[in-house]
Amino acid sequence: MFSEFRLFRDVALHKSLSRAAAANGISQPAASQNIQELERRLGTELLDRSRRPLSLTEAGKLYLEFCRDVVRRADDFEASLDQLRGAATGELRIASIYSLALSEMGRVREEFEQHCPGVELKVEYLRPDKVYESVVNEAADLGLVSYPEPTRQIGVIPWRNERMAVALPPGHRLAGRRKLKPQDLEGEDFVAFDPDLAIRRNLDRFLKDENVGVRIVMNFDNIQMVKEAVALGHGISILPDRTMRIELEQRRLKCVVLDAPLVRPVGVVHRKRKKFSQAAAVFLRALPVA
Repeated sequence: MFSEFRLFRDVALHKSLSRAAAANGISQPAASQNIQELERRLGTELLDRSRRPLSLTEAGKLYLEFCRDVVRRADDFEASLDQLRGAATGELRIASIYSLALSEMGRVREEFEQHCPGVELKVEYLRPDKVYESVVNEAADLGLVSYPEPTRQIGVIPWRNERMAVALPPGHRLAGRRKLKPQDLEGEDFVAFDPDLAIRRNLDRFLKDENVGVRIVMNFDNIQMVKEAVALGHGISILPDRTMRIELEQRRLKCVVLDAPLVRPVGVVHRKRKKFSQAAAVFLRALPVA
């Protein structure tokens, strides 16, 4: 019933007819024909096709706000209907940073599907800023992020605090230690995160407060690449210890406890005033705390 509104919302979000079509399970020609028919009915152009990527005309911006309001109300209605029926249907869209989705989603998906067999769980892996953008634009129902921050449009549900530890290549001189003080890292080659990420800012602040200087040799935007660089011997890093479990089992990394109260907080972000569906509630309960 509301497919036309969702399609236009997704065209505006992705700035692409083909990507919006894929998100709505239709072909690109069908999406294009749908928008053209909509413009004919309204008697005005909604898309500025002279630019790449696609942008909205002033009329298109007005129509987008209308679509968002209709889709939001439709989602709230469907969530309430699910509660009355006692059975969830449809889909649940999750946007997540790479480390959380890759380390947690297998177990969460299994439990979710047991309780919501009629709901398709869709998970997209994104950079932190794109997770927030996806939730604000309602392309995702929930977002999983580290160092979650509420905004005027975003609410935060705290999830857990993850202990940070030192990641080292197996042959490193510090790899045999049971515990390391921050000062033990002085002068070490360090594999860091990109400067615009919250985890990088927090680690920089921690090292500065501890009066520890390291040599930044590489920057990456996700934990998986940081772990790979450490395993290859390019330097050490500080990571959540639970994200290193596979590499520890494979003996590709060493993880040493850091003698400091340093944690990575993780949480769930959602659009404020959005009514949670039954499926969303089940997903939140399935998230492991430990």
